[in-house]
Amino acid sequence: MAPDERTLLVVAAWWHDLGYAPEIRVTGMHQIDGAQYLTSMGYPSRLCALVAHHSAATFEAEERGLSEELAAWPHEEGAVADALWTADMTTGPAGEAISYPVRLDEILRRYESGTAVARAMTRARPSIEAAIARTATRLAN
Repeated sequence: MAPDERTLLVVAAWWHDLGYAPEIRVTGMHQIDGAQYLTSMGYPSRLCALVAHHSAATFEAEERGLSEELAAWPHEEGAVADALWTADMTTGPAGEAISYPVRLDEILRRYESGTAVARAMTRARPSIEAAIARTATRLAN
């Protein structure tokens, strides 16, 4: 990964959950709310798109009926997006390194069965596992 790509990844990792801040909540989907805020503040479009689509946001947008809103940002595929998903899905709420199965269990405990997030995260599992596997392969190479 090129140095500028690494910098983008670090910035996206820092900002990816910005949309949870109550002050910027609009849709209730943190990926979209964070990307909308960053866009309104003039941040680069690629950063905003990475925040919008992190960790299989497409699945949650479908569950919430927000696919059109999410489509405002292009869905990037590749090393940077995969690494962002990997970082998000292998880090616990307190910043500790955890496995993806443990992280998924933690998420599913926080959100009641049948909620949009629980349904989305369950459906997204193969996509997230694939991103984590691709990242592991890239790191090994």
